[in-house]
Amino acid sequence: LEKIIGIGSFVVKGLQNKSILKKAERELNFINKNKISVVSFLDEDYPEKLKHCVDGPILIFQKGKVNLKNKRIISIVGTRRITNYGKSFLKEFISDIKKYDPVIVSGLAYGIDIYTHQLALQNNLQTIGVLAHGLDNIYPKTHQKEASKMLENGGLISEFWSNTNPDRENFVKRNRIVAGLSEATIVVESAEKGGSLITAEIANSYNRDVFAVPGRVSDIYSRGCNQLIKSNKAAMITSVKDLEYILNWETEQKPKAIQKQLFVDLDEQEQNIYDYLLEKGRQNLDAIALECQYPIFKTATVLLHLELKGVAKPLPGKMFEAV
Repeated sequence: LEKIIGIGSFVVKGLQNKSILKKAERELNFINKNKISVVSFLDEDYPEKLKHCVDGPILIFQKGKVNLKNKRIISIVGTRRITNYGKSFLKEFISDIKKYDPVIVSGLAYGIDIYTHQLALQNNLQTIGVLAHGLDNIYPKTHQKEASKMLENGGLISEFWSNTNPDRENFVKRNRIVAGLSEATIVVESAEKGGSLITAEIANSYNRDVFAVPGRVSDIYSRGCNQLIKSNKAAMITSVKDLEYILNWETEQKPKAIQKQLFVDLDEQEQNIYDYLLEKGRQNLDAIALECQYPIFKTATVLLHLELKGVAKPLPGKMFEAV
């Protein structure tokens, strides 16, 4: 085993350690007893968008009725000290976005997180809480009621084994999953420093869209959002219409007349992406860039050229297909 690349002596010693094997056995018993799903990076059920993150977890533990297949997924984060302004925005936003039946992701923390989960439940939307500890407990305990309801429409996700405490560093690790699961992250309220700004930073590093709700310059819990907008790290969002426009969402796709030429000259990059779309069918921007091995910005430019040449067309949710 030591001679196999990627294993080495350290891993071999771990396999010979009986205490580690006993710990693994306890974890398996916990998983089976509590009906927890274990999903590895190589499984088909592993979240598609999370696969495109270089630091995505190898294993994730799921509890509930999590269904992310062909779903629009939005993460909503913010301060633990939610104000009436934040509540007002969220109440209207969740109500208006209901028509798209999105999956709403957050962190089950105080403030923006729990209020987001509550509104999603009220609107019968699937909502997922990403935890900074194992699935054997809920932190904070006051959110146990909401967590139980979420198991019926959505659920809980964690990369941590049972008996893992909600230590400070685990929340930062949790934030990358919140950002990685979704196509866009919305920061509703934030002070100048906070975990939600870290989530926004991570989402930007994944080339995902980031939105921030603007507020008055005198409001403490709008300063972080205003700074994101000012520094071009987030697009300003005031309603669902802003999300629709930037993510190219439409409730009813309007037919667009495209004149396809009989003979179209394509350069090498255009031909590669066009051939990929012909073979795979509808694909999102991230998948096209990953599989064709081009940067996101370059892929977007080539897709625009293909659209202008009448051989590809854009679809809602950053999807594209060959014509």
